[in-house]
Amino acid sequence: MDILLAKHAGYCYGVNRAIKMTLDASEQRGGPIYTLGPLIHNPQVINKLTERGVFPVEDIHEVEGGSIIIVRCHGIDPKVILEAKNRGLRVIDATCPYVRKVQNKASLLVKEGYFLVILGERGHPEINGIVACAAGEHIVLESADEVNNLPRRRKVGLVVQTTQSQSNLVALVSELIKRVEELRVYNTICNATMLRQRSALELANKTDLMLVVGGKNSANTTRLAEICRGVNVHTLHVETAEEIEERFFQEVGTLGITAGASTPDWIIEEIVQKIKVISSEAPELKHGRAL
Repeated sequence: MDILLAKHAGYCYGVNRAIKMTLDASEQRGGPIYTLGPLIHNPQVINKLTERGVFPVEDIHEVEGGSIIIVRCHGIDPKVILEAKNRGLRVIDATCPYVRKVQNKASLLVKEGYFLVILGERGHPEINGIVACAAGEHIVLESADEVNNLPRRRKVGLVVQTTQSQSNLVALVSELIKRVEELRVYNTICNATMLRQRSALELANKTDLMLVVGGKNSANTTRLAEICRGVNVHTLHVETAEEIEERFFQEVGTLGITAGASTPDWIIEEIVQKIKVISSEAPELKHGRAL
């Protein structure tokens, strides 16, 4: 069985940055620190951070004054950051710079009189943060199929959740231009997302089976699985090596592996090692190349 790893897979810049900021703060503090919600959407990484004294909380009132609290990658309501500082908490903002860009564009559109449309997943922390930063009239649409929910407005501005797919954006824009007099679009899908989606799609087109590795609660990993499944029905979304079974690889000549932007290399490595154990071959892990 030939095993191929997507050229672009695993941690992105924003996740790497947040992890480093958190570990640096933990080492300097020498005691427990807190993240407002899970830092990233990967349960195994969150467990590792907890072992290092980094604990997720859902509300700043769970944390005593003087403590360090870290803003998750996905961003939060700026009012919460202000309240945390007023309560005497030391705030470290690990919001992904690309998410910050979406927040700023959304706020700009509202200030310039546009009705804000956000393409993304309702209830996702990133979307909640964008809505809070924009602080204006808006609607969240999950796909072009929901465009009829858009109220009649002359000026509409569109931003996109960083982990959305390009095809979803194109489909929505195609519908919006039929309905509004003035449309301003900011394509705020981050470059890391696009690179991962393209390389995953390329791999899915030439493999018998695709494994997409990452948290089941990860939007970008779920999107990768959807994209791969669109061209290869034999696509599996797995979190850990424990989910790997020998039956997956029956009659598989070529296996492709990709991973979401919140998936660390060590999880990918564990999965490859598990495949080695149940496979008659012993491939080496080489990113972007045959294994």
